Amino acid sequence: MKKCVVALTLVASFGSAEPSRELLYPGGAPGAKGEGPEHEPALTWYPAPAEGNTGIAVVICPGGGYGALAMGHEGHDIAKWLNGFGVTGVILEYRMSRGGYRHPVPLQDAQRAIRTVRASAAARGVNPSKIGIMGFSAGGHLTSTALTHFDNGDAGAADAIGKAGCRPDFGILCYPVIALGEPFTHRGSQENLLGKDADEALVRSLSSEKQVTAETPPTFIFQTDEDAGVPAENAVAFYLALRKAKVPAEIHVFQKGHHGIGLGQSIEGTRAWPPLLQHWILQR
Repeated sequence: MKKCVVALTLVASFGSAEPSRELLYPGGAPGAKGEGPEHEPALTWYPAPAEGNTGIAVVICPGGGYGALAMGHEGHDIAKWLNGFGVTGVILEYRMSRGGYRHPVPLQDAQRAIRTVRASAAARGVNPSKIGIMGFSAGGHLTSTALTHFDNGDAGAADAIGKAGCRPDFGILCYPVIALGEPFTHRGSQENLLGKDADEALVRSLSSEKQVTAETPPTFIFQTDEDAGVPAENAVAFYLALRKAKVPAEIHVFQKGHHGIGLGQSIEGTRAWPPLLQHWILQR
């Protein structure tokens, strides 16, 4: 209990730093189908204030069914909240079906985001071994994909970003889409990512609960029982897979709350999830 009180005090002690937005691929995104925001993935950096900087950074993947991005309550609000206890928030605007992109493009963008944070860690006040990824809804599926599909970088790459590994050090899943090809799958997300007639092997490879191994990073999961958009079976399936692989994990399933609640501060009981996550991040 004492640790939780200290952690909550941090939120009131530190203010948010000024954010800055930059293109994920300054020289042009590979495979771009056009020009404009839908074809130019980007990162918005919310650097942790110098006083109290923990060196931790979190790449944030807003939800939107792989067709849109909930940049407010699942992006900017989350980054500001992370800043409140000394964590750098990095919002990823990844490509998706609205711009004509399907797998593997969103995953490539997420991997590139992790590489970028790691390659620029020293200049950004970030510890390169304390970089996590966090996602909401379909952004949670993208996060779970990054947690189960990663590499150590390309030593022969021309730049530091390409040389950096893309394995996250930890993951955070918020009412996530996880399973594909199952009765409880969020069909809109699956079809936006893979199309309506995707190969069965491809579907399985991106059904994240089937891809967990002992190398999957430690993960925190938050879900609500009332969520009718993305049923709790998704979150629970991923947790059970982590448990089977002996990966450190924590799951919280609250009774109240519709899908897409973000920080959920107006929901009695469920609004406890942010301080629980804060404690989990800091005690790691």
